[in-house]
Amino acid sequence: MNRKNDVNHAFVICAYKESPYLEECIRSLMNQTVKSRILIATSTPNDYIQKLADKYRLELFMNQEKSSLAGDWNFALQLPDVQLVTIAHQDDIYFQDYLESVIHYYHESKSPIILFTDYYEIREGKIVKSNQLLRVKRLLLSPLRIRKLWSSRFVRRRILSMGSAICCPSVTLVKEKISGQVFRNNMKSNIDWQAWEELSWEKGDFVYISHPLMGHRIHEESTTSELLAQSARRKEDLYMYKKFWPGFVAEFIEYFYCKNERSNRIREKRSEHDK
Repeated sequence: MNRKNDVNHAFVICAYKESPYLEECIRSLMNQTVKSRILIATSTPNDYIQKLADKYRLELFMNQEKSSLAGDWNFALQLPDVQLVTIAHQDDIYFQDYLESVIHYYHESKSPIILFTDYYEIREGKIVKSNQLLRVKRLLLSPLRIRKLWSSRFVRRRILSMGSAICCPSVTLVKEKISGQVFRNNMKSNIDWQAWEELSWEKGDFVYISHPLMGHRIHEESTTSELLAQSARRKEDLYMYKKFWPGFVAEFIEYFYCKNERSNRIREKRSEHDK
C-alpha cells in the first residue's frame, strides 16, 4: 500500500426496510468534499430502497443470509475491495468534511486500525451538540486527543472498560487490519462495543478525530419497549464489563450505571412534565 497516494475508500449504507431518513443519509454522503464510492447493502430488499438506489445511481447488493445486525454489518464490510470502509447507518448524516478529515488522519497515523470521530445527536429532527451522555463520552475519549496514545492498548482498553464511548456509525475500518467476522452475532445492543474490545488487542492505532463530523439520530422508544429491553441490555453490559474487570467489580459498575440511568430518566420525565 502506498500511503502517499489517494486512499481507496467506500461508504456502505446498511439499509433496512423503509427508513424515512435513508435519502438524507445518501445525500450527505454524496455531498462530501472528497468523493468516494457509495454502495447500499440490504437484507430486506423492497421497492423503496431500489428506487432510491436507482435515483442516485448507486450499486445495490442483496444479503441473502438471514437478517441480523451483525450479519448485515459483516456483509457490508466485505463488499468493497478497498483500503477503508465506513459502514453508514441509514438514519444518520455525515457532515461534508467527514471523509476529508478521516483521510487526513489516516495519513497522520503510523498504523491505523480504526478511525472514529466525535458526533452530535439528532433528536426530533434537531441537532443536539451537548448533553450529559455526549459530555461523558467526550471525557472518556479525551486521552486519545493525544496522538502518542493512539497506539496504547492500555489506554483504549481503560476507555472501553467504562462503556462504549465510540460512536459506531462514525467509525471507518482499515480492511487490511481486519480478519474474519468483525461483528459477532451473540448480542443485540453491544455488538459494536464487543468488536472494538476485540480490536483493542491488535497492534496499531485507534485514531480519534475529536471534531463532530456526523449526526447520529436517536429514536425515542416507547416505555413498553424500553422496559422489555432493560433486562437483556443489563446482561449484555455485564458480559462486556467482565471482559475488563473481575466479576464483583463488573457487577458494581453495571449496578451504578443502571441506577444512574433510572435517575436520569426520572429527571427527564419530570422536566418534560414541567414544560
